Amino acid sequence: MRFRQSWTMLEERSIAVPERLRPWIAGMSVSHAESETIVREPPEHATTVMLRTAPGEPSRLMAAGPRTRPLYYAGGPGPSCLRVRLRPGRAASLLGRSVRGLVDQAVPLEGWGVDLADDPVAFAAALVDRASDDLHPHAELIGEAAELVPSIGVRRSSERLHLSERRLRELFTELVGIPPKRFARIDRVRAVLEHGAPGRWSELALAVGYADHSHLTAEFRALMGMPPTTFFTGTVLPNGRCGKSFETSTAYS
Repeated sequence: MRFRQSWTMLEERSIAVPERLRPWIAGMSVSHAESETIVREPPEHATTVMLRTAPGEPSRLMAAGPRTRPLYYAGGPGPSCLRVRLRPGRAASLLGRSVRGLVDQAVPLEGWGVDLADDPVAFAAALVDRASDDLHPHAELIGEAAELVPSIGVRRSSERLHLSERRLRELFTELVGIPPKRFARIDRVRAVLEHGAPGRWSELALAVGYADHSHLTAEFRALMGMPPTTFFTGTVLPNGRCGKSFETSTAYS
């Protein structure tokens, strides 16, 4: 099997989030595999609700927690996936369960219905309508912390939010699933993946919050398993495969 080797491995289309859903939904997209390929999934700091459809298979509705490692897997043509990324602090109320237990896991959502697959915005609205009215009292604060921590760090964020560092870490981990420092590391690496291009690493390092090019390279290698130049220009071998049991697999699409 011959695989394409580029960052955008799937045909992916972003979907605008209506204003009324933005307090809950950070982003939506639909991806579709057109041919056999290696799919590259970077670490993910959001909890995601996904509706996966494939020819000849029943649709599967899944909840995936933050993923702390990348996934490279062989995928075939046909499957498509609607992804709804939830805002930090909101997932527990929407899913009715702890986010901590979903880290590096994807689990089925039973009895939610999948009849809105052809209308992503209506599907997302139906998810929000299911959310508990009993929103965690610190959900808004942690949402603000998620905006601050990647750019100014935990200490300064805690000062701005009038919390101790320890309390911020406790609340953040409870509501987001991962500690704030790990959240920030994933956020920066995802920024590199979104904006990076070989030949401008030093400029990009400063733009996304690294001290320098060396810092970017070290962090990218630690999270992605290889330096950025290798990722963008080299060959990646699968470490999983699409279609494994979603109860135990982190192959999210």
